[in-house]
Amino acid sequence: MDPCPFVRLTVGNLGLKIPVAAKPARSVVHPSSSPCFCKIKLKGFPVQTGVVPFVPPENPSPENQVQTVAATFHLSKPDLEKLASKSMFAAKICLKISIYTGRRGTTCGVNSGKLLGKVSVPLDLAGTELKASVFHNGWICVGKDTKRSSAQFHLYVKAEPDPRFVFQFDGEPECSPQVFQIQGNIKQPVFTCKFSFRNTGDRNHRSRALQSEPSSARSWLSSFGSERERPGKERKGWSITVHDLSGSPVAAASMVTPFVASPGSDRVSRSNPGSWLILRPGDDIWKPWGRLEAWRERGASDGLGYRFELIPDSAAAGIVLAESTLSLSKGGKFCIDLGANSGNGGKATPSPACSPRSSGDYGYGLWPYCMYRGFVMSAVVEGEGKCSKPSVEVSVQHVNCTEDAAAFVALAAAIDLSMDACRLFSQRLRKELCPNQDLLG
Repeated sequence: MDPCPFVRLTVGNLGLKIPVAAKPARSVVHPSSSPCFCKIKLKGFPVQTGVVPFVPPENPSPENQVQTVAATFHLSKPDLEKLASKSMFAAKICLKISIYTGRRGTTCGVNSGKLLGKVSVPLDLAGTELKASVFHNGWICVGKDTKRSSAQFHLYVKAEPDPRFVFQFDGEPECSPQVFQIQGNIKQPVFTCKFSFRNTGDRNHRSRALQSEPSSARSWLSSFGSERERPGKERKGWSITVHDLSGSPVAAASMVTPFVASPGSDRVSRSNPGSWLILRPGDDIWKPWGRLEAWRERGASDGLGYRFELIPDSAAAGIVLAESTLSLSKGGKFCIDLGANSGNGGKATPSPACSPRSSGDYGYGLWPYCMYRGFVMSAVVEGEGKCSKPSVEVSVQHVNCTEDAAAFVALAAAIDLSMDACRLFSQRLRKELCPNQDLLG
C-alpha cells in the first residue's frame, strides 16, 4: 500500500541586522547585545518560538552558511485541504513571524520581549506533496523606520514532500490488538500484537518462532537491563511481540528494568526509571535495536518523562534520539524529529543495519547506507485511564522492510504501556496488566 502524503514546512537560517543608524537611544539596550527571538505562526497550528541570532554587518549572510532549522510544521493531506479551503474564502495563506528583542518568557503575566517588527510570508502549498518549493530565502526590512535605516530580518522558508506510513492500533496494546495501515479512507491489517508477561527469571527472552541463541549471546538482556527482584511496589516482565500476517515475529518490546516505586513514595522517579528494549529478529535471535527509559515527572500536572536511544551494532553506547515529557492526564505525541528542537541538536545519527530477515515489503528505505535525518516517527497516545489506541507515523525514508516498520510500532506500544507502568502505585491497573490478578500493582 502506498504511503500517505505529508508536507514538511521548514523555517530556518534566521538572522537580524541592525544598522548603526538604527541604534536606539542610550537608555535602551541595543539588540546586538541582548537576546532576540521570534514567534512563528501558521493558522491552525501551535505557535513555535525560535532564537534569532544577531548578524554583524561584516559577517556573511545566513544563506551562505549551513542551514539551521528554527521551526517545522508537519502538514497532512487533510491539513493541506483545510488550509486550501480557507484560502478560497479569505486572504492567501501566510506564515506570520513576530520578532522580539529581550528574553523569552513572561514577568508577572506580561511578555518580557519587546516587539521589533512583524513579517508575513505568502505560501502557495499546492503541489508541495510532490515537489519542493522555496517561498523565501533572503532579507526583509522590519521595524517602523525607513527602509534605509530599518532593521533587516533574514529567513528561509521551504516546503517539501515528506510521505509517511500511517499505522493505527485497533485496540489497547495490552489487549493484543491488530495494527492497521491507513491510507486515506482505506485501512488494511498488517500486524498483530501479542502482550504477555515475560518470565523474569528467564534472561534469554525469545519467541518460540526463533531458534535458541548460542551461549555467547545469552547475556545481552542482563547487560541492558536489571532484573531486580525487590519486595514491594514494582511492575515488571511486560512484553509485547509484533507479528506479521504470516504469524512470524518481526519486532518486540520487552520491559528489562522494572518500574519500581521510589523509597517512601508511590511513583517511579527520574533517578530510577524503568526501561524497555526494542528488539528486532536476526540470525534466529532477538537483537536489541533501541532502549526506552520512562519515569513519572513531578509538576503542577504530572508528566511521563522519557528518553529513547538507538543501539547501533557498532556503537559501545546508545545514541539519544528523543528526550521529552508527555502529559499523563491528556496524553500527547511522542516524536523523533532530528530537525527543529531535536534532542541531538539536529545532527544526523547512523541508522541501524537492516535486519537479516528483511522482507523488503515496503521498499522505500536506504538502510544501511543512509543516516537518520529529519522527521523519523511519531506516536500519539492517550492519557491515564483513557482508552488508548496509538496512531503511528513513520517517514518513508526510514522504512526499507516490514521489520523496520514493526520496530517503530513496537516502540509506540512501549510508550503507551509506559503510561500505565508509571501510574501511581496507589491506583488500580486493569486486569490485563496484572499477573495473578494482582490489581494493585
